[in-house]
Amino acid sequence: MTLAIFDLDNTLLGGDSDHAFGEFACESGLVEAAGFSARNDAFYADYQAGELDIDAYLRHALSPLAGQSKATAQRWHEDFMRTKIEPMLLPKATALVEKHRRQGDRLLIITATNRYITEPIAQRLGIDELIACDAEIVDGHYTGAPVGTPSYGVGKVTRLREWLEDTGESLTGSWFYSDSHNDIPLLAEVDHAVAVDPDERLSAHAQAQGWPIISLRD
Repeated sequence: MTLAIFDLDNTLLGGDSDHAFGEFACESGLVEAAGFSARNDAFYADYQAGELDIDAYLRHALSPLAGQSKATAQRWHEDFMRTKIEPMLLPKATALVEKHRRQGDRLLIITATNRYITEPIAQRLGIDELIACDAEIVDGHYTGAPVGTPSYGVGKVTRLREWLEDTGESLTGSWFYSDSHNDIPLLAEVDHAVAVDPDERLSAHAQAQGWPIISLRD
């Protein structure tokens, strides 16, 4: 069985779910909009520049959940899926996932966005296996703090290696699809690296490495 790995934001989705949840939180009155929005935009710019402080960002991104029950957070996510995520779904991305599924490949999403946001999206895409940044839950309530190794940058490699050890899977013949230069460390680990609607830095690197460049946008 061959492993097909997908980044999520701006790869399988036509947008960034993490940034979009920040917008949703502001629009829904879950946070003080002006200050949260400004920080959200600043962190996103840091991510695009490859300068993100992932721990600080996760604490910001998870702060709307602090003190909330899993049931309340799930209700929020249902609204978020309907208003923000459904419009981001890409037919070509669905077709790519289905191509690998038909081939009998094992499907995995690995993302720097937290599990609260991404697990229902992965389920919507029909992908059961997910590596994401994890949020602390105590007594059924989110604390607003991250836990574990963040699946960001080289952290994606660390988390994937742990997953491979746990599952007995291998990277022989493996694929990884991503849009971001932040994923170059993981792209270098697989047998088939594919740049999807890449940012400028990944596009240049992919061309230098001879990696395919594709688009999943309509």
